[in-house]
Amino acid sequence: MNYRQSLDFLFPLHRFGIKPGLDRVGALLDVADHPHKRLGMVIHIAGTNGKGTVAAALASMFTAAGYRTGLYTSPHLVSFTERMRVDGRMIPEERVAEYCSMLQDAVQREGCTFFEATTAMAFRYFADEEVEVSVVETGMGGRLDATNVVHPRYVVIPSIGLDHTGWLGSTLDLIAAEKAAIIKEGCDVYTAVEDPLALQPITEAALKCGAPLHRLADEVRVDVESEELGELRFCVADEEGSGHYRAPVSGVFHAPTLALAERVARHAGLSLSAVEQGFLGMRSTGYRGRLERLSSHPELVLDVSHNADGIRGSVEVIGRMRDRYRNIVVVLGLADDKDAGAVISELGRVAGRFVTVTLPVERGVPAEQLAGRCRDEGFDAVASASAADALGIARASVGVDDLVLVTGSFYLAGELLEFGGQGGGRFFCG
Repeated sequence: MNYRQSLDFLFPLHRFGIKPGLDRVGALLDVADHPHKRLGMVIHIAGTNGKGTVAAALASMFTAAGYRTGLYTSPHLVSFTERMRVDGRMIPEERVAEYCSMLQDAVQREGCTFFEATTAMAFRYFADEEVEVSVVETGMGGRLDATNVVHPRYVVIPSIGLDHTGWLGSTLDLIAAEKAAIIKEGCDVYTAVEDPLALQPITEAALKCGAPLHRLADEVRVDVESEELGELRFCVADEEGSGHYRAPVSGVFHAPTLALAERVARHAGLSLSAVEQGFLGMRSTGYRGRLERLSSHPELVLDVSHNADGIRGSVEVIGRMRDRYRNIVVVLGLADDKDAGAVISELGRVAGRFVTVTLPVERGVPAEQLAGRCRDEGFDAVASASAADALGIARASVGVDDLVLVTGSFYLAGELLEFGGQGGGRFFCG
């Protein structure tokens, strides 16, 4: 089996959808010789928003400190190999083929999902690479997530919000309980969650496991010093001193998430220099698509926020820069498990027009249906035939001093990056 054949085998596994449970991934890990027990020090991350940001920061910090570091995240934007990295380098294609061949029979026998298969592959890769640190991001939830076979030294829960309610529950406490189930004996827990309803299950899970709980608001003060698209300067201070940092992210809402990464790194004994270098090197981990500017005149900004809470934060950033733009057009694609009304309402605070697109996945809301929802909310909206068509419509609607914001999904972001070139130089050419 070569790399192309591996992808042809893996991607159709999406047809199995989401099947919570640990038995199937356990069977795969048995075949792979129990790699989840050979991952070095594990940092396990769950939460509604901010998982990818804290994962990228921590992986970059430990790499900067000289530790051989594995990073497992999802979904990917353009290449499948983005999902599993060691010291910032993506898994080689031939290793994907090797692990897929190893697990193929077991995947078929157990009826495994795409995420279960890729999780087993990632853990085997990290074990073979003899990583010293593994930064592992949950796929969805925590309790029955395929990654919840690891025994972490640190658990990080940046935020709790209403997302995947059909699977995790319709209230903050139910969702928090699902995510807090990754807490185990022997770990320290770090969270920026402040809502009492969401915090209670995290507190209870930590107490049950005898795991020290570090609430960010209790331990440090976080101050934002400056904010631009693509750069945030902030200070994290405690009773022993303060650190002034710069990170390649957009939005003050990232500051608590980044501060969590700083706290974990410092608790683990990393130097101030490694933390500083880690923040600056976040892009080396594949961290992209968080209010990322891809081109100028007109400005094209890509944002992978995909729920109302995440989009609210992005809208607040753009709102603070609203006077820079004469007009803002939003290219929007959503999955059918999202609260479209809430997302549209948030974006409507800055959008002059919506261009909708159907996501390239089974759960994508049809573009015409999504445009209808926008019109129902009182906004001008037009449906597009494809991501490329959406960009063309948006480009025709704006001038050189305007903004096109592409948001709503990792899948849409990936499709547009693939279409326009990962550097963004070809988006508005021609």
